[in-house]
Amino acid sequence: MSSGLHDGLHVRHDGLLGRERAQERRSKNGGPRVGKAGRRVRKTPPLLEPHRLITTATQLTLFTATRDFRRFDRELHADLANPWLVRAQQAARALGEARGWSRWITSDVNRALVIVLSGYREGELIRYSELFPALRIRGLPVVRTAEVLDCLGLFADDRAPAVDRWLEQKLDGMPPGIHRAVEVWVRTLLDGGPRSEPRSRHTTWAYLGEIRPVLLEWSSRYDHPREVTREDIIAARDAVTGNQRESRIVALRSLFRHAKKNGQIFRNPTIRIRVPRQTGGVLQALAQADIDEAIATATTPDVRLIVALAAIHAARPKMIRTMQLDDVDLGNRRITVGGHVRPLDDLTRHAVLDWLDHRRNRWPNTANPHLLITQKTAVELGPAGKLWTTRATRNLTATLERLRVDRQLEEALTHGADPLHLALVFGIDEKTAIRYADSARQLLQADLEADPVCSPRTHGSTPENGIPGPSGSR
Repeated sequence: MSSGLHDGLHVRHDGLLGRERAQERRSKNGGPRVGKAGRRVRKTPPLLEPHRLITTATQLTLFTATRDFRRFDRELHADLANPWLVRAQQAARALGEARGWSRWITSDVNRALVIVLSGYREGELIRYSELFPALRIRGLPVVRTAEVLDCLGLFADDRAPAVDRWLEQKLDGMPPGIHRAVEVWVRTLLDGGPRSEPRSRHTTWAYLGEIRPVLLEWSSRYDHPREVTREDIIAARDAVTGNQRESRIVALRSLFRHAKKNGQIFRNPTIRIRVPRQTGGVLQALAQADIDEAIATATTPDVRLIVALAAIHAARPKMIRTMQLDDVDLGNRRITVGGHVRPLDDLTRHAVLDWLDHRRNRWPNTANPHLLITQKTAVELGPAGKLWTTRATRNLTATLERLRVDRQLEEALTHGADPLHLALVFGIDEKTAIRYADSARQLLQADLEADPVCSPRTHGSTPENGIPGPSGSR
């Protein structure tokens, strides 16, 4: 039985092989494969290999965690091979060469970059609120480091603008309607509008400071500027006297004109409200003692140059601190003050040479193009500050502004009160020149009435430097 069973299995196996071979031959001849009972066999598709989906989406930031760089330990956390740190150090080197940084500043900036960029990953931003406490506690330069980071697009200044804090403080206590109208007006003054140029910060501060008491008084009765009447404007004008009346009307006119143009009010209550223009008084010359006191304070090269520019060339403080090195032409003995070219006298020339020698010895690598620089601006490109420029004569009678006025008045007294001559010499406006000429004419008339034979203003002595003056002050 075992042999018979074995033979039967062989026969069955041979039969199955024969059918498979027949099906293969039929499929090779172009016919479909058939199975049992002549049914077609569905061809099973080959298995597809699993593949990875490639997308360009990035994970969105759920929240921003504040980093504390104050815990940085150079031995544990420094990663000097970070590519962003290497790029930042190269940018700091280039910026330092362009700004004239000293080796100490360059070294401090590199130390600061190691702190904030050792663990940096692409896409992050270094915020000012994170940068300031970590660098200030170590005595490292915050502004210079922020400049380097900003050049690479890695810095985010998250400080609230100073104008926002100032404006919120000034508008505190006003109802929403007045608050909104005044805020839009102030921001238009600062930033400009579609048809208006931006005004200076000092003008904006003066405008708001002048009308703030009026706005607070209206806030107790009104909720919106459209409720203000013409009688309210007149009452606000008559509450003050002198030049303040004109300043108040000018500021109120600007506010309501802006509100009318933007559809915040229906009519402008300041229309046809005039204030008589105040005529300026007679300009008076400085006493010789006051001028001597100002000269005594000029003990350093920078102060001597500042006093010389104000007292001889009638330069305003802003003109002095914004003067460029190119404005002084020593070879041709020319100096440009406020865009007006004037001859360079010996006294100013010596003051310029002394200051340039001091500047060259003190800051040999500075790239600042301004004539007058400080320790802070020597590594920058901007002008010196206003307080630094006026510090020497700030508490004196003969301030820089008074010295400038006295110089122009002296020129008018010396050359017969000619407005055209004043405009050509100092490059001033014709109205200003006429005012100086009128003051000089009245002073000369008063001197002639007091002493018709010999007036000290018309026959002044000549000082040692050779520049004639009405009282010997120059």
